[in-house]
Amino acid sequence: MATRKLYIGRKVRELREANKATQASFAERIGISTSYLNQIENNQRPVSASVLLALAEKFQIDISEISQGDNDRLLSALTEALSDPIFENYAPNLQELKLVTQNAPGFARALISAHQAYRRNSEQLASLDDTLGRGTSASEPTPYEEVRDFFHFVDNYIHALDVAAERLAAELGIGERDSYAALAGHLDSRHGVRIARADADDDALRRFDAKSGVLFLNPYSPLATRSFQIAFQIAEMEMETEVAQIARSADFRTSEALEICKMGLRNYFAGALTLPYQAFMRTAAELRHDLELMAAHFGASIEQVAHRLSTLQRPGHKGVPIFFARIDRAGNITKRHSAAKLQFARFGAACPLWNVHQAFETPGRIIRQLAETPDGARYLCVATEISKGGGGFNAPHRRYAIALGCEVTYAQDFVYADGLELGSKTAFDPIGISCRICERTNCLQRAVPPLKRRLVIDRDVRHPLPYRIA
Repeated sequence: MATRKLYIGRKVRELREANKATQASFAERIGISTSYLNQIENNQRPVSASVLLALAEKFQIDISEISQGDNDRLLSALTEALSDPIFENYAPNLQELKLVTQNAPGFARALISAHQAYRRNSEQLASLDDTLGRGTSASEPTPYEEVRDFFHFVDNYIHALDVAAERLAAELGIGERDSYAALAGHLDSRHGVRIARADADDDALRRFDAKSGVLFLNPYSPLATRSFQIAFQIAEMEMETEVAQIARSADFRTSEALEICKMGLRNYFAGALTLPYQAFMRTAAELRHDLELMAAHFGASIEQVAHRLSTLQRPGHKGVPIFFARIDRAGNITKRHSAAKLQFARFGAACPLWNVHQAFETPGRIIRQLAETPDGARYLCVATEISKGGGGFNAPHRRYAIALGCEVTYAQDFVYADGLELGSKTAFDPIGISCRICERTNCLQRAVPPLKRRLVIDRDVRHPLPYRIA
């Protein structure tokens, strides 16, 4: 594997200036020529290993500190910003980007901030769509919406809980042995809580009797669900201090929102415990995000795997940016998170052209779609139908679909991209976020006119839509 070249001219210049040295005296001290130092400081040549060692020896600095740091994160953020379709006529190479981040980091951050402001416009439109759909003031969200937004704005990643869960998972050997047995054994040995079958007429997934120290689980639930419920009980018994502290820091308006958030945080810990971060991310890369293989590897459900993939946002160790959503048969988005650019509508149904709706027509199958949103961003979308029941022939069954995907630049990391024409513009279906905020003028599936667009009504001409969008 090729060694990564280090262009750290700004840091070397700052080190020299901090020591009040001229280029000639500084170059002599580390054993190189003045012209070579001048080229290093102007990022015309990379710094060699011998120069790095000389810097460390002569100036008592940490090599890792000078060779790494914020540059990589800034370069990644700038690369992401400039990959936006609004910059489609400008494609800088890697060396140009490095020159900007290393020599003008303030300018790079300003450009990234401007791009983030641009992206927030789409979220504001989605928020307006939400307000119109609910017919209520945006300043008065429901407790559920407060909690949903809390998780959204922390990137659906809670570091303290994730790290604690990963530590316990390593102790229990999660991912290397049967998760159900490991979790149940831990609950018994550490807390004296034993597992028992719930009564046949009890439809609760989990019922804890603190007095007797028994956790009753629904015997008709899949093994993955029962393992998750044990992990949830562990969260209640071991992480309540951390959960309460995190929930209180969100400063919710109501006690109801506070309790809903605590429930969500316990769920988060349970997911992180059954699917520990580093092992899960490593397996995702090895299996190219094959949902079925990953579910089998960890003894989890496909939905649990898909949701966990969208939470891999640990600073310095992020996974592929993935969006995840759960949709009911009426098209309502009941769970959502996006680490990608794609932002879901905050209210109502999803775009009817999105393949997630087709999942209900092909139960048990994973379907694929290449899609393009109105802003020009392109995505690989994967969807499948999920049915949950149990309890016999007459028991009700819940049916919904889950969807996940990534920007097409990451598609090769997914087994689902194999055989698709990623380079063909015609292979991408035009989808939107919500009809109210979709700017497409020629969509035959449009349900309502877009906001802030004038409509043209021609009584002498009738198209599939009864109006034309100016």
